[in-house]
Amino acid sequence: MNVRRHHISGLALAAVTALGIGTLSACSSDSAAAGNTDKFDVVASFYPMAFLAEQIGGSHVNVSSLTEPGQEPHDLEISARQRAQLEDSDAALYLKGLQPSVDEAIGQAGLDTKIDAATLTKLEDHGDVEHEHAGEHSEEEHSEEEGHALDPHVWLDPVKYAEIAKGVGAAFEKADPDHAADYKKNTDALVKKLDGLNTQFADGLKDTRTKVFFTNHAAFTYLAERYGLTQEAIAGVDPDSEPSPARIKELQKEAKADGVTTVFYETLVSDKTAKTLADDAGLKTDVLDPLEGITDKSKGDDYFQVMEANLKALQTALGAK
Repeated sequence: MNVRRHHISGLALAAVTALGIGTLSACSSDSAAAGNTDKFDVVASFYPMAFLAEQIGGSHVNVSSLTEPGQEPHDLEISARQRAQLEDSDAALYLKGLQPSVDEAIGQAGLDTKIDAATLTKLEDHGDVEHEHAGEHSEEEHSEEEGHALDPHVWLDPVKYAEIAKGVGAAFEKADPDHAADYKKNTDALVKKLDGLNTQFADGLKDTRTKVFFTNHAAFTYLAERYGLTQEAIAGVDPDSEPSPARIKELQKEAKADGVTTVFYETLVSDKTAKTLADDAGLKTDVLDPLEGITDKSKGDDYFQVMEANLKALQTALGAK
């Protein structure tokens, strides 16, 4: 496929980038493999965006990711090599507000097609949690800095993720009309599968002994809101932030009041704080994966397998009937 480099619409670029992450298992994340191929070259910011690219783009796209497997996305710092990778690609897709280094690099890149997946669905301000654990930034700073108060973890809500998928599919169709029929077919199939996942979660969590669950960081607010649950995060949206002693005591009391049985932690960050809280409060621990990357520790090989594992973990912790 002959693609006119850097002459694709902004919407198309966003779509392309979003799609790129899923191919991590199928293509190299090395920048040498990122651009100048005979396919549509997409740079994705991290796994959830790449998974979309793989699923929708199929054999017509060449996808690379700025975030390596096993790397914590929030901590990513873009290298000079990755900046060059962006310049050599046809499109870049990212999720503004999650990775400041990516936001800056894509903003500075000489690409005509740049798409923020956050524009394909509605992000919400879950600022109460974020500001409470904001670390070095004050609430005023967060409100003044665009994007900081918007929770970017939309891919953990299958409904919002499907909305992004539709936008990506439309952008692919526009960017590469020769393969539009394939992109539409792949998008429809992916959305149908996400609709099925949404039904699994809704049915599996509608009748539980408790609705409250504890997590290591506040990645699951959209998921909790979608299915009538309450997430209490030890830390804020930044998984590396440390909770205060007062926060730990507050969670211990809430665990008793709400019948919480489990403190969830994740695979890409330390489980020390979660296990300390669990030990002090007499609770169990388990993994609830925010799906920011797939590694050999993941309970599955792709988005759907890991989300189904998350559902089972929640059903057990919440006492699903």
